[in-house]
Amino acid sequence: MSANSPHTEKELDLSNAGRGVWLVKVPKYIANKWEKAPGNIEVGKLKITKNPGQKAEVSLRLSEAVLALKEPGEEDIPKQHRLDVTTVTRQMLGVFSHVTPSVTSDTIVPESEKLYMEGRIVQKLECRPYADNCYMKLKLESIKKASVPQRQVQQLDRVVQNFKPVSDHKHNIQYAEKKKAEGKKMRDNKDAVLDMLFAAFEKHQYYNIRDLVKITNQPIVYLKEILNEVCNYNLKNPHRNMWELKPEYRHYKEEEEKSAENDAKKANESDDD
Repeated sequence: MSANSPHTEKELDLSNAGRGVWLVKVPKYIANKWEKAPGNIEVGKLKITKNPGQKAEVSLRLSEAVLALKEPGEEDIPKQHRLDVTTVTRQMLGVFSHVTPSVTSDTIVPESEKLYMEGRIVQKLECRPYADNCYMKLKLESIKKASVPQRQVQQLDRVVQNFKPVSDHKHNIQYAEKKKAEGKKMRDNKDAVLDMLFAAFEKHQYYNIRDLVKITNQPIVYLKEILNEVCNYNLKNPHRNMWELKPEYRHYKEEEEKSAENDAKKANESDDD
């Protein structure tokens, strides 16, 4: 709990801390009946039978008033149940109750909220029905209800105007218009593509793939097939991710070398003078 969150002190009554309490688990159909039952009726009776040298037998018999709490079309539920008892030894379980005082205009000093420890759980009991015809019929109905799919196909006898369909979506129309304006890229003859590439590389030594696609107007997959034959793809800086002609296809390299040799000769002649 954080320091800023509100905290109200409550008193804890431990007068019943030493009392042993049973923790009973009942089937859902019994819990539903007990929730519907008013507070002034008997909901059932427990019967404990002790035989010498044997474990005590515990049974539950629901009252007729509870069995009469039925909705139209609801199936009958079993009346007799047995309770399997287990002793709690390795756990410390407690039962607590919370009492909130009622505040009226006549109250001068409001009472504080209280917590009561009603006891310590010493035994767990599992309530189980006997496998009679009533229980089997109830179980069959629950299986049928569980097998009914949540969603079912329904045939409509009239048109339901939940939404208005469109013949085409906006993004599809925009894509089609763009495709029509640019035109479909067709594969040209390989020699014609090579001529365009060599002409481009006479102007610049390095190109990225986007520029070469614009220059040749070829599909990128087809263009890369041709580039892999006549070009090298650089993976290192300073020309990373750019294409250049392979050495055997370069024409500008010899001219650059001759130009460099001529510059070097001219520099040597000027030094001799």
